[in-house]
Amino acid sequence: MQLHDQGFTGSIPQLYERHMVPLIFEPYAGDLAARIAALAPRRVLEIAAGTGVLTRQLSASLPTDSLLVASDLNPAMLDTAQALGTSRPVQWRQADAMALPFPDAAFDLVACQFGVMFFPDKAAAFAEIRRVLAPGGHLAFNVWDHIDSNELAATVTDTLAQAFPADPPRFLARTPHGYHDTHQICADLAAGGFVREPDLITLTLRGRAESPASPALGYCHGTPLRNEIEARAPGRLPEVTVQVANAIAARFGAGAIDTGLQAHVVLAGR
Repeated sequence: MQLHDQGFTGSIPQLYERHMVPLIFEPYAGDLAARIAALAPRRVLEIAAGTGVLTRQLSASLPTDSLLVASDLNPAMLDTAQALGTSRPVQWRQADAMALPFPDAAFDLVACQFGVMFFPDKAAAFAEIRRVLAPGGHLAFNVWDHIDSNELAATVTDTLAQAFPADPPRFLARTPHGYHDTHQICADLAAGGFVREPDLITLTLRGRAESPASPALGYCHGTPLRNEIEARAPGRLPEVTVQVANAIAARFGAGAIDTGLQAHVVLAGR
């Protein structure tokens, strides 16, 4: 993973929330929140909360007297999440998953919605998560499956490869969709101390957008993919975004978008 893969700064958080969250993150946030609520945890830590899509779901599905701490490495993402608000009080913390600022056994459950892929050392992060879990606690997270199983992300990546054949932007394949091997996930969990075999399912859902322009803006302007495009073509981001929108329209139609999404959902017991 490259350092700029974690660069959710500037206007990226607002564009991410507007165009990416409803399209690909809300469907899985509802699923993960329901699985977490079924475990009835009293103290929950969310890692890589981003702009708060899972936080909002958890705040609605967990008892109001339970503790919910939402953390992220990027202050700009947390600022957006806090501005959007939640239905109940949440403690917001800037935190690095590699060095969590919490005592041992502080939480009954740690949740992470599409954030594990960004951890530079997965096994070490899992060990740190296990440290802050109480005995009998759980880690619940999801990660995207291979990019070929997510047709919209694949379309964006293929289009950019045609636009920049000498140096294709690979952020989506490298990082968001780069941690899809379930055997590797299980091995990293075990190396982090989660010795019991996790519950792991592959879940297919649908993503929807009002037009091809929305996902094109979301991917090209609302993720660190923007940094790769601008590095290759200074001043041409709007032009490249139109190319991506046209490619999405050619594959899915010029109207509303309905696309397949696929991810792995993992529940690991301490």
